[in-house]
Amino acid sequence: MRLSMMLTYSGDPVPAAEAAVDLEKAGLDVGWVPELYGFDAVSILGYLAAKTETMQLGSAILPIYSRTPALTAMTAAGLDAVSQGRFILGIGASGPQVIEGWHGVVYDNPVSRQRELIDICRKVWRRDRVEHDGPNYQLPLPPDQGTGLGKALKLVNHPKRADIPVYIAALGPKNVELTAEIADGWIPVFFHPEKAVDVWGESLQAGRAKRDAALAPLEVVAGGTVAICDEEEARKLRDAGRFMAALYVGGMGAKGKNFYNNIFRKYGYEEAAEKIQDLYLDGHKEEAMAAVPEEFLAATTLAGDEGYVRERVQAFRDAGVTMLQIQPAGPDPLGTVDKLKSWVS
Repeated sequence: MRLSMMLTYSGDPVPAAEAAVDLEKAGLDVGWVPELYGFDAVSILGYLAAKTETMQLGSAILPIYSRTPALTAMTAAGLDAVSQGRFILGIGASGPQVIEGWHGVVYDNPVSRQRELIDICRKVWRRDRVEHDGPNYQLPLPPDQGTGLGKALKLVNHPKRADIPVYIAALGPKNVELTAEIADGWIPVFFHPEKAVDVWGESLQAGRAKRDAALAPLEVVAGGTVAICDEEEARKLRDAGRFMAALYVGGMGAKGKNFYNNIFRKYGYEEAAEKIQDLYLDGHKEEAMAAVPEEFLAATTLAGDEGYVRERVQAFRDAGVTMLQIQPAGPDPLGTVDKLKSWVS
């Protein structure tokens, strides 16, 4: 099991990037940079590539709608080059509120788009002349859709690797099945080790049954806040998780169009999911936070005495997690990373 961590989210990226150097020395294996509707991830990843030496760097995630497949492939190849083969391309569909609201692009066919995008990326990295005729992307563009001058091209540069790892942030059944079939890694969210199989087990099994034997086993990235502390502090950290849970389960999507709410329902929290969403959408955010199930917070926050934290790490391992995604809390985050590294190694 390896250790990974989200490095930046908002605010000034330079101090967070500088902190990545110390995290690398403490044993962090992978540093992820998100891209929502703030600073782009690529600029920060390029800066991190120059500041770090051994840690892998990943995008978590580049939305598939905001770049063409060819640009996504070029960007990944460039980041892999400047990091000397340390880049992981994390992609995802994001959601209609961001894609249509921020990018002004129609949110359609996320599963088939990701399949085609990955196929095109891998052609680019192999330096094939890129020709693709799919339902979402046509390369070159057909003459009746443009000037007719489009030409099949291949990447000018020779990539550092032709097999840059591709991880998908997937939640829905068909998307998770696609991930297990063709991707190198899977980035779920709100991953409950004891209940994850109830939500995604069937889709993972179906995808793995179609997986090319040439691909390595699927990496699974999941975890949570980590702290070795007393029960009072652990309770505070569990409660701190209520904000994000309520935000996503309650507010990230309209009624019937909230992927995160669907996960909670499949976990068996149907009543809580309904209540959280109703409260949040009605503006009662504090009440929505209070409605997040304590059992979920306890299962997904790795906080407590050393024995308890080790048990939770093992629970994630037993659930198939190969890369523990951590958010160290407390006065000594570097010490926490160092200790966790010794356990998972």
